[in-house]
Amino acid sequence: MQFFGGSEISPSPPVPTASGNNAHMMYIFNRNGVCLLYREWNRPLRTLNSQQDHKLMFGLLFSLKSLTAKMDPTIAERGNLGVPQLPGQGCSFHSFRTNTYKLSFMETPSGIKFILVTHPRTGDLRESLKYIYNLYVEYVVKSPLYSPGSPIR
Repeated sequence: MQFFGGSEISPSPPVPTASGNNAHMMYIFNRNGVCLLYREWNRPLRTLNSQQDHKLMFGLLFSLKSLTAKMDPTIAERGNLGVPQLPGQGCSFHSFRTNTYKLSFMETPSGIKFILVTHPRTGDLRESLKYIYNLYVEYVVKSPLYSPGSPIR
C-alpha cells in the first residue's frame, strides 16, 4: 500500500509503544473545519457540547499551525498570524504534551486533519496516524457510498 509521499506502508497496524496507545479521543476534520469523525474512549469529564468541542479543537489546530509557521526560523518573510497555510507549507507541528494528555496531529496534502488525544506518556504516533489515514483512504474515500465532506458513519 502506498502512503502519500511515496513511502511504503504495511497493511498491519503499528506496534503499540511501551506505555501503550491509550487513546482518549480521535478527531478527523476536513479542510473547511467540518468534523467528519469524532470518537472518545476515555473521557470522564465533559465540559462542552460536541459542536463547541469540535470548534475549539479545530481553532486550536489552526492557531498552532499559524504560530509554528510564524516562528519558522528558515523563512525570512513572515506572514500575518491567522493567515491559512497550505498543507506541507512552512514549519509544522506533530504533537504536544501536557501533564494530562498528549495531542498528536497529522494533516494530509488534501487538508484532512487527523488528531489523536492520548495518555501523556504515549510515544510518537506518526506511524499510527499514517495507518489511520491509510484506512480512511481504503474504506472511506474509495467507498462509492461516501459523499466527500459528509460525516463518516
